[in-house]
This record gives sequence, structure tokens and C-alpha cells, in this order.
Amino acid sequence: MIIDASKIREARLAKGWTQQQLGDVSTLSLRTIQRIESQGQGSMETCNALCAVLELERAEVMVASRAQGNVKSSIKVWVITGTLLGGFLAGVVFTLIITYFS
Repeated sequence: MIIDASKIREARLAKGWTQQQLGDVSTLSLRTIQRIESQGQGSMETCNALCAVLELERAEVMVASRAQGNVKSSIKVWVITGTLLGGFLAGVVFTLIITYFS
């Protein structure tokens, strides 16, 4: 899942914690905290743990995931539309070829 890395970092710094201290309090590894703050990648459980110790709402941290879902849906619609249009055109061409050679 996509996590807003800047919100996590800002909340951590507001508490005066290092990445290691945040990891200790949330029972997450230092590497996990580093990955979240640099790449914004983490599981739902990781997000829940961070929200609990940083006193954040999950909706604040997951803002980017909605946009990603919309992009995936948009791509899916275009693939389906393209496939249907391609099939229709292939059918028309095939019919014209059969009619011409009959």
C-alpha cells in the first residue's frame, strides 16, 4: 500500500524521535521505517502501527492510494474498450474479405 512518507516523517520529527526510536516504539524494524520514509511502501499492519504511535488517522496517511486505484481502473477501461473495438473491426474486415472472394 502507498503511505504518505512526508506525513510520517513530519509526525516523527514533531515528537523529536529518530527513525530508530520510532521503530522501537512501534515494534517495527529500522529498515521498515527507512523504507516507508523514502519510498512510501508498507503493509496495512505497518500503517496501523505507525498511526497508533504517531496519533494519526489512517485516512490522513493513505491519501495517495485512492489516486493509484483510479489510475488502475482507468487503464482497465481503456484495455476493454480497445479490445472490443479491435474485435469489431476485425469482424468487419473478415466479413468484407469473405464477401469479396465469394
